[in-house]
Amino acid sequence: MNIENNQNYDLLVVGAGPAGLSAALEAAGRGLKVAVIDEQHAPGGQIFRQPPDRFQLPDGGPAPAYPFGAELLRRARADTRIAWHYGATAWGVFREPQQARLRVGIGSGDAGAMLDGRALLIATGAYDLPVAFPGWTLPGVMSAGGVQTLLKSQFLRPGKRFVLAGSHPLLLLVADLLLKSGATVLEVAIARPRPGLGELLRGWRALPGHLGLMLQATRAVWNLKRHRVPLRFGSMIKAASGGEAVEAVTMQDVDRSWQPLPGTERRLEADTLVVGYGLLASTELARQAGCAVDYGPREGGWIVRRDATMRSSVDGIWVAGEPGGVGGAELAHLEGRLAALDVARALAAPAQRPADAELDGVRRAIRKAHRFSDVVLDFFAPDLAALARLASGDTLVCRCEEVGADEVRGFLRANPHVSDVNSVKLACRTGMGMCQGRYCQHTTAQLLSEATGKPVERLGHYTARAPVKPVSVIALANLK
Repeated sequence: MNIENNQNYDLLVVGAGPAGLSAALEAAGRGLKVAVIDEQHAPGGQIFRQPPDRFQLPDGGPAPAYPFGAELLRRARADTRIAWHYGATAWGVFREPQQARLRVGIGSGDAGAMLDGRALLIATGAYDLPVAFPGWTLPGVMSAGGVQTLLKSQFLRPGKRFVLAGSHPLLLLVADLLLKSGATVLEVAIARPRPGLGELLRGWRALPGHLGLMLQATRAVWNLKRHRVPLRFGSMIKAASGGEAVEAVTMQDVDRSWQPLPGTERRLEADTLVVGYGLLASTELARQAGCAVDYGPREGGWIVRRDATMRSSVDGIWVAGEPGGVGGAELAHLEGRLAALDVARALAAPAQRPADAELDGVRRAIRKAHRFSDVVLDFFAPDLAALARLASGDTLVCRCEEVGADEVRGFLRANPHVSDVNSVKLACRTGMGMCQGRYCQHTTAQLLSEATGKPVERLGHYTARAPVKPVSVIALANLK
């Protein structure tokens, strides 16, 4: 990465997924100087991840499922007005005293730089909800998003015999991809109960405008049926077992409250367990920047508080897409555009500023997209407390610091006065590793909620500090 420090931009965008790309293209089209920072080496984010160019596939690879996706990627690849900083990690947001401009620290390998901007859009997306259960650290236990990435962008199948367990519709799409790759899928287990007719009919209100996505899911279910793969509702993971890697998976039936039903355990011989119970909003950078957050378990945990134009509580910072609430690619795409229009209204030349009617049109589209995303969230919402109870005995809660569930529960029993997750962090070191709590904060909070009887929203979240993601000491030394 060859970047000069202190380059002055009108808008810095962190994240090159649907929200970030839409915002960057809209802002650049209105005459603003824009830079985009993303950890991947190509545009698209996780949802539109494409195979490497050297694969030499026709038309650049598989087309995104969303109708706007292919055009968004084409425009991003062709736009030379924007400074694209791919393969770079944004690790901190800063503002010098008495200065209006924001500074974003970025790093790539041994290279580091500070970029200055009049405005910042955080569009850092979401990541698979980590679930701690016996055996979850074994090689062969993978997230649904991770398996999808390997299949879509590298054409790699990480095993032969698969069990898929979770509560997110992505599981169906991943199972479909696995079957097409020649894998053996033993079972797809959905924790929620089988939907009734009334629930399905209530969901029809979200169908207009989203027929393509529904057809994709329907085709995936049909492919499961054609291959005689059991699709079990009211079933969830209990444990994975094996020597040096997964050799078997133990599943169990659950009631409507996700409580295990005794005597329903069954063992499946498999080498790969795919876990997909939902998504967590990636808000570490926004929280480090001082943005206020609220707890929304259905929407992805701690999510950034925003106004009607995607502005956060911090002057000069907008947030679009999943960090403001998990809602899918279409909603993120629209929110990114709305945020950029508001930035342009504040920073662009008068002739380039959007009219109020343009912003109103995007807001109407956002409300329509919400009808679909809200139905999906209601339909597949995970029971986070039930998932946290899977962590039994010495099951690791914090993988980085190797802290087990018994250690956390023992500390809480010995210290009943503890009432916030940061106290657990300080005493047990959960969240002090390289991931800074991305993998353990939600489980720790649920364990604390169980011990105190207080809801998670009253227990707080881990304090996010720079660097919010690992960055080399050499990269920091190169900052000026």
